[in-house]
Amino acid sequence: MCDTFVALGNSTLDGSVIFAKNSDREPNEAHQIVLIPASDHLAGSMVKCTYIEVPQVEHTYSVLLAKPFWIWGAEMGTNEHGVVIGNEAVFTKAPMEKKTGLIGMDFIRLALERSRTAEEALYGIIELLETYGQGGNCGFQHPMYYHNSYIIADQTDAWVLETAEKNWAAEKVVDIRSISNALTIGGTWDMASTDLVSYAIDRGWCKRKADFHFANCYSDTLYTPLSDAHRRQTCSTELLKRKKGQITVKTMMSVLRSHALEDPGGNYRPDKGITGSSVCMHAGFGPVRGSQSVGSMISQLAAGEPVHWLTGTSAPCTSVFKPVWIEAGLPDIGPAPDGTYDQATLFWRHELLHRGLLRNYRKGMDVILTERDSMEDEFIQQSASLRERNADQRLVFSQSCFSQAELAEKAWLAQILQISKTPTQLLYSIAWRQFNKTARIPGA
Repeated sequence: MCDTFVALGNSTLDGSVIFAKNSDREPNEAHQIVLIPASDHLAGSMVKCTYIEVPQVEHTYSVLLAKPFWIWGAEMGTNEHGVVIGNEAVFTKAPMEKKTGLIGMDFIRLALERSRTAEEALYGIIELLETYGQGGNCGFQHPMYYHNSYIIADQTDAWVLETAEKNWAAEKVVDIRSISNALTIGGTWDMASTDLVSYAIDRGWCKRKADFHFANCYSDTLYTPLSDAHRRQTCSTELLKRKKGQITVKTMMSVLRSHALEDPGGNYRPDKGITGSSVCMHAGFGPVRGSQSVGSMISQLAAGEPVHWLTGTSAPCTSVFKPVWIEAGLPDIGPAPDGTYDQATLFWRHELLHRGLLRNYRKGMDVILTERDSMEDEFIQQSASLRERNADQRLVFSQSCFSQAELAEKAWLAQILQISKTPTQLLYSIAWRQFNKTARIPGA
């Protein structure tokens, strides 16, 4: 489960396009940030995606990806031309191909490596979808199959693309747009596959063209409601509408960290309930709450060199966003993680803090909130002053931000471990004991 949203220049404070996404995956499905340089390829060569090979293009652009460690593609990413894409799992009545094929994350990487604009990326995904379809397991330890929706943006435009098998509909964003784990396009769109309506009529999902509504006709009746997608999309949309015309990177950070549309008392508890979810998602017991926000990304697509804010770590409420510029390069963040604890990796070092906070979430968050927010404010302010600086200076600053965040998290962890553990709901405790044991967390 995930949430993705975008605000065009007519809705942001500085006129830039700002994109944001949480990647929600299994708690031990480590999140990885990678920068892949541009490359030339031999004519007629093939590229191996997560499961299948497809023809390679002669030149691929440099891409910055935020991805599950074991998947070739990415949940979200950007390229050297300032194109950015994020996907959502959507559940439809159309049959899901369980044999290996292209998965939603593969489409993202392929499109980013081959596109100079959002519109090119849109057409690129559509062409690949209509040629190869979509299919294959997208789950780490628990198999999961789904279709996909996307937000695709660049420095001027953004599109929503929603799919069901090889059918699709696309809608151009006009100001603010949010998607979650449900189809959202209704009876009107800007572009659609040829058979979109007839496919539904032939299967009795609607009687005639005049009655057709993409989301109503194609959405399944089990997983879509269980995902709580409509509530999460409503939350992110309303929070962005309240700030329309004043939206900033900081606004996007706040929305990605939201646990409810209204929480005036700050009473959120991650151990509460076995159903339901929020934009900042915390895992719990059972299949409905099996996902965790394992990584987050915000892209400020201003004229010139876009800046990308990434956590590289789980739960945006417990993480620090750090700046990265593609042309500057990715700071040294250590080796790639996998599904078990490794102190050498950025993701798993943070998990000690994240899972420590779950011992007493309210008091633990009191330890980090003020310093976390002031640190990010300083990063944002200083990054703005680097617009005229060279790539080497930006890389030094980016590395400094990652280092400062790590030092702060180490200090926070020491304080949090001194706070007394509070009782949590039994099923929640059982779930996290198992997560920690499977990941071989120290002391689990």
